[in-house]
Amino acid sequence: MEEAANPLQKKICKLLQDDRVEEVNAILADMDNFSLADANLRSTNLRSLHVDGIDFSNAYFRSANLKGLDLRTCSLEGASLHGAQIAGTYFPDLLSPEEILLSVKSGTRLRYRR
Repeated sequence: MEEAANPLQKKICKLLQDDRVEEVNAILADMDNFSLADANLRSTNLRSLHVDGIDFSNAYFRSANLKGLDLRTCSLEGASLHGAQIAGTYFPDLLSPEEILLSVKSGTRLRYRR
């Protein structure tokens, strides 16, 4: 996994790893289309994260809690969901249910249907 690309992304990742989601929501409140591409979000609890428009391309979500999130406006291409909790989560239409389950079970990278 590559390190976060910029200081703000590094700060956001650290806050999420420390379960400080409300602080992240406050930072991102006035931002559009923030990128957490290539982020290591292993074992994070993202249930209350405001995810609208976030780029999670190639992010690593191993054992993360994504329950109930609406990820339909997020980019997830190349992300890995191995062991993630996804009950009630909405995914982008370009991801098939089979692709999502394969990633959760085996850690494969998500590939969009074209």
